[in-house]
Amino acid sequence: MTAQGGKVIDGKYEVLRELAVQGPVTLSEVRAAEGVTRQVAWFTVASPADRQAFHTYRAALRALAPAGLTDVVARPGAYYAVWQPVAGQPLEAALAQKGRAQELVEGVQALATALAAQGYALDDATVVVDGTEARVAYLTPLATPRTPEDISARNARTLAPLKGVKVKRPREPGGWLTFVPGLLLLGGAVYLGAQAVQIYLNPPVREVLGVTGQEARAAAKVLVGAGFRVNFVEGQAGGRAIGSIIRQEPPAGTNLPVGRLVTLTINNPPAIEVPRLEEMNLAQARDALKDRAMAVGKVVKVDGTLTSTPEGRIVAQLPEAGSSAQQGQPVQLMVSTGIQGKDTFLPNVGGMTFEQAREYARAAGLVVTTVVPQPSDAREGTVLEQSPAPFARVKVGSPVKLTVAAPRYSAPSRPAGSLPLPPAPLPEEPVTPAEPEPAPGEDTAPQDVTPTPTPQEIPAEPAPAPRTVRFAYTFPSDLPEGTYTLVVRDDTGERPLDFQYDAAGLAGQSASATVTVTGDAVFVVQRDGQDYLTVTPGSP
Repeated sequence: MTAQGGKVIDGKYEVLRELAVQGPVTLSEVRAAEGVTRQVAWFTVASPADRQAFHTYRAALRALAPAGLTDVVARPGAYYAVWQPVAGQPLEAALAQKGRAQELVEGVQALATALAAQGYALDDATVVVDGTEARVAYLTPLATPRTPEDISARNARTLAPLKGVKVKRPREPGGWLTFVPGLLLLGGAVYLGAQAVQIYLNPPVREVLGVTGQEARAAAKVLVGAGFRVNFVEGQAGGRAIGSIIRQEPPAGTNLPVGRLVTLTINNPPAIEVPRLEEMNLAQARDALKDRAMAVGKVVKVDGTLTSTPEGRIVAQLPEAGSSAQQGQPVQLMVSTGIQGKDTFLPNVGGMTFEQAREYARAAGLVVTTVVPQPSDAREGTVLEQSPAPFARVKVGSPVKLTVAAPRYSAPSRPAGSLPLPPAPLPEEPVTPAEPEPAPGEDTAPQDVTPTPTPQEIPAEPAPAPRTVRFAYTFPSDLPEGTYTLVVRDDTGERPLDFQYDAAGLAGQSASATVTVTGDAVFVVQRDGQDYLTVTPGSP
């Protein structure tokens, strides 16, 4: 368990309490073997920058060899340093005393020089004094090394108590003769001072060496050795090693006075997330990595029997999916050589959902190839029967047939009668001219007149009765990529069904559905919103 768990660090350091948190570094007091107490500086490495900061810190520890350091661990998932208590007096208290020994002053100054060479100041370290020896009990990690100007200013504040204070020097026989070399030294100092002023006013000019492509620390060492100051900035360039120099300003070959600044650009591209490549073939993996500016690394052939992985498919990858990586970083792949012929079995999956039964089949190295719907009162999609039978021994890779529950259809209690036919249209009656008024004296007895029949209303044709139809279709194994949906069209219009799958999960599979429609109906499978194929409904 790591420090994030709050209990044990790296399986051997029990956390007693958390002392400090500074950026990605957590300092904890721990109990080590045999009950001794130690301090662990745990680095949370979540990016290449965090990893580089740790390795810079480790390099400084190796160069300084602090008295309090007992162990440094650097492996994936565990980056930390272990510290032990160091006996002695704090440096501040030792410097505040009067009459400090010359050996102590020289030792502190030498320690300050050694720390500065690694990019640290005195106040970045916990320094204790034992007698006249100054030792480092703990070194505080820094995200980036300090600049020489910052180090000089910090050390000046720490060593301020040494100014104007008398230092005890050991007496030696013949001390009265020391004035002679003193005079010589004074004369030499005057001469060297004059030379220093001359050099400061007229510094020598040297050619800037080319360090492009070198590791950052080695490049800085070359330029500092030539008398130049160095400043780092971050950049990115494809095909270059991380931490190498990709540019320098001024460029190589430029004549520059000694002491001038040379700016180096370090290759530090942003981290990217490794895609999931498992179950892909090599061609698909190359395309997926190309989209992330990564590449396929070493390919290792492994037996796919234990993982039930078909031949040519990726079993595992390194780095793992979801982890951070850099552009151009290769990904090692383990590709299956196929499933060796061996027996397996499928447990009783009756009562499970189709999805659960399919996962059991995959785990057993079997493939569900046939799905038969059967009307049942059980919940739709529940497995009713299976083939092979439960626990029957079959070869790995054998097909599996599942019978799943479908909604049960009930016929009407009584058949509908035949629809009435509309009456035949009536013939039009001829128009009879109006009879003239009878003359006076004519017989006005009523005549035999046949009344005109009233036309009958033709009843409207009744709407079709709703009916239940069934969609059943087995999709081809070479189904084009895309998202597939299902709609039904009848006399009432078009409406979507609860059906949406990607091609990968639908290819080679059988699908069925039972819906209620009105009038003529047809099922339409759409691919990415466009009509792909039409299926004529069948009887439920």
